[in-house]
Amino acid sequence: MWDWAYLVPLAGISIPIIVIWTKHQQKLAEMRIDSTADATAEKAAQYASQVQRLEDRVQVLERIVTDRGYDVATQIEALRDTRSVEDGGSGVPLNVSSKEKA
Repeated sequence: MWDWAYLVPLAGISIPIIVIWTKHQQKLAEMRIDSTADATAEKAAQYASQVQRLEDRVQVLERIVTDRGYDVATQIEALRDTRSVEDGGSGVPLNVSSKEKA
């Protein structure tokens, strides 16, 4: 049978150990949260940077298409005209592959 006299020292030792263990677990959890937050922030910054680069490229492409759109179409037609003269007047459009010619 248990003697209550042994229970008091056991509780006196167990309670501080539990408190220390609990604080340690809490600190580990906080470190995991901080680590996850840092990684998430870093990825968000990388995504923002990549989105900005893509937006810059799209702006350049939009400028090319809108500023020189007519000029590009004229150049393509001139290439078609040159090609039809060079290959003997076949007049094959540029978008037709060699398999479709045969």
